[in-house]
Amino acid sequence: MGGSSGVLYGLFLTAAARPLLDHDDLPTWADAMDAGIEAMKRYGGAAPGDRTMLDSLCAAAQALHSLRSPGATLLPVLATAVESAEAAAEATRTMEAGAGRASYISSARLLQPDPGAVAVAAVLRAVLDGLQS
Repeated sequence: MGGSSGVLYGLFLTAAARPLLDHDDLPTWADAMDAGIEAMKRYGGAAPGDRTMLDSLCAAAQALHSLRSPGATLLPVLATAVESAEAAAEATRTMEAGAGRASYISSARLLQPDPGAVAVAAVLRAVLDGLQS
């Protein structure tokens, strides 16, 4: 990871923490993910489909919305979110870069998935693995 990833993670985590100050139930974790993503979009200027870490984050967030359903349990929902993030990261391999450092490079030279999207999926996988052990 390079570039402004650290700043974007900082923005994400700061915004995601706000909903969790008063509640820590499962639906609030979904709200926290949405708040973090909105901050990244607002300040970073990227959107899903731009071949950035947002592709993985937004895919995971869609799955985490299931936490708002009555009777939702964390680990199965998180496992689905991780799988969604990993698939979204792989899908960036064929995307045209619309933001981030990759947008300055010819798409013909972008042969690997976006590193930021891969990193997000790896972090989410590590969280899931840690909770399962």
